Amino acid sequence: MADEKTPEEEQPKKRRGLRRRKKDEPAAEPQAETATEGAEESPAEEAAPEEPQTAEEPQAAEKPKKARGKKADEAEEEAEAPAPVEPKARPLPTPAPVEEIGGVERPVVRAKAKYVRTSARKARLVCDHIRGRSVPDARAILDHAPRAVARDWSKLLESAVANAENNHELPGDDLVVLIAQADEGPTLRRFRPRAQGRASRINKRTSHLSIALSTKGEE
Repeated sequence: MADEKTPEEEQPKKRRGLRRRKKDEPAAEPQAETATEGAEESPAEEAAPEEPQTAEEPQAAEKPKKARGKKADEAEEEAEAPAPVEPKARPLPTPAPVEEIGGVERPVVRAKAKYVRTSARKARLVCDHIRGRSVPDARAILDHAPRAVARDWSKLLESAVANAENNHELPGDDLVVLIAQADEGPTLRRFRPRAQGRASRINKRTSHLSIALSTKGEE
């Protein structure tokens, strides 16, 4: 029973432990305060110099980039842009060649169509109807002609009228078909097999069409 301790003997030990804890606490508090003070001061000190740097640096870096980019783009556009093409001046109208017809000098405008895939005989059957007619009458005749070559004559007539109006400034509706003729062109020869090993020749004929317009003569 000698080892057993009374509660009075245990109390001072508890007090000693409390005193030790109290002694240790004030030593730890200033450390925490200094740490908190350093933590509070450091972000304020670091943020103050960093904010103007981050705000100023991109502005100084962006300005020369924009200026350089504009100059480079302008130089590229000038290099890539094609040189301005000046519109070609329309040639001045030249007077139509004058020929003496029936003792009277009259301007004559011509047009030709070569290697038309039709025979000269078939073309002459149509051109005989428009020779000596006015341009409006010739157009009406060719529009209602049943032969296929009438289409070729119609195109040739419009070409001659365009030459007279654009090149020589002559009114197309006041012109007359002075000449309309069909000449023979080269013949294309083809062959077709026949009975008993023979071959018959096929002639694909061509013709050269020509037309001439002139102003109306005095009646």
